[in-house]
Amino acid sequence: MSIRKSLMRCCTVALVVGLACLWVMLTATPAIAQTNALNYNNANLNNQDLSHQNLRGKEFVSVEMRNVNLEGSDLSNAILTKGVLLNANLKGVNLTGALADRVFWVGSDLSNAILEDATMTRTSFQDVNVTGADFTGAILDRYEIAQLCKRAEGTNPVTGVDTRDSLGCR
Repeated sequence: MSIRKSLMRCCTVALVVGLACLWVMLTATPAIAQTNALNYNNANLNNQDLSHQNLRGKEFVSVEMRNVNLEGSDLSNAILTKGVLLNANLKGVNLTGALADRVFWVGSDLSNAILEDATMTRTSFQDVNVTGADFTGAILDRYEIAQLCKRAEGTNPVTGVDTRDSLGCR
């Protein structure tokens, strides 16, 4: 085969591949996760009302949320790290599968919350109301579990799981 024919064949293949790539870029729709992406990283959400919101999979990294109202919100699979939730209202919140590492829940209300399979390490639950909360499968520090067991009571109205049982209290 001559050099000229080889060059023509290469140019034709490059043109076809280039047109195919252009067509894909112009007609492809973006993934849902990209178009709906939203995070609250480094935000100040003090005293905000975020109750009854769909916040599934959202990121809350290094967020100030003192006195925030998240009552009844869905935070399943959300990321809450290095957060400050002092005196927050989290009644009935769904934190299933959430990552809540290094979060200060001090003085917050987690009554009737669902925390199934949540990872909540290096986290402080000082003076937190956990009446009716479900911690089934959650990963918590041993010290925090011991502290929570001292005041754990009630049954979660959604899952039917006893709070003490979900924490593994004696």
